[in-house]
Amino acid sequence: MIQGSIVALVTPMTNNGTVDKDSLKKLVAYHIEQGTDSIVAMGTTGESATLDENEHCDVIKTVVDYVAGRIPVIAGTGANSTTEAVSLTQRAKNAGADACLLVTPYYNKPTQEGLFLHYLAIAEAVDIPQILYNVPGRTACDMLPETVARLSVINNIVGVKEATGELDRVIKIRNLCGDDFAIYTGDDASSCEFCLMGGNGTITVTGNVAPKLVHEMITAAIKGDRETAEAIDTKLTALHQHLFIQSNPIPVKWAVAEMGLMTKGIRLPLTWLTDDCFDTVRNAMRQADVI
Repeated sequence: MIQGSIVALVTPMTNNGTVDKDSLKKLVAYHIEQGTDSIVAMGTTGESATLDENEHCDVIKTVVDYVAGRIPVIAGTGANSTTEAVSLTQRAKNAGADACLLVTPYYNKPTQEGLFLHYLAIAEAVDIPQILYNVPGRTACDMLPETVARLSVINNIVGVKEATGELDRVIKIRNLCGDDFAIYTGDDASSCEFCLMGGNGTITVTGNVAPKLVHEMITAAIKGDRETAEAIDTKLTALHQHLFIQSNPIPVKWAVAEMGLMTKGIRLPLTWLTDDCFDTVRNAMRQADVI
């Protein structure tokens, strides 16, 4: 089971929106050095929605090749088309990814039965560990714990990223799915309590900016060390909040560039962070001692 601080990696780009592979490799090296437990390549934070399939898969392969087995790489391969999700998942497996993260189909608003059949089809088509991803605030589709439980009995569906921020779902999913099923949070603000309640880790935006602190906080929380986890999380509180002052990944890409780890680039329809937000994000970074 992959556990701990799993960074939803930003995708560095040049100022004309092309992928900056040199900075991507620099980020991978930084996260390994800082103690990040695993990387998600091409998740929402990686701007998966605006890269075409070949670019998407090339980023995954670049990350896998540069990580070179030092930590697990999870590839974002979800889509609102089942056939496209199967294709992305197969290509991620071919690239050497350790697992895949599959967001619920967005915009379509499938039924719970539609969700079950969607994930069943992908699991049957591609033999790689697969993690479900529920983020109704982005997809307008809420995969209920009962549907997660139906899917959890499929051998290569190994976990779920639950990004509703509803902490009671940790206990409900654990009771329905058992101890061998991984439960990750996708909500940085509640990640400390989520893991203290039995979650296995966080798929984190904040970890792009403060990877060492997030790793230490989540490690303590998984061990049940509330005092240590909460003390560290206090330093991260402003980042958890202000990295979402505009749509993700706008603020986090600005912050990573501010740290000198990548160039300033983002792809339309997203735009660079507006200057009226600079001080707010910068002060949050200072609170976490990353600048």
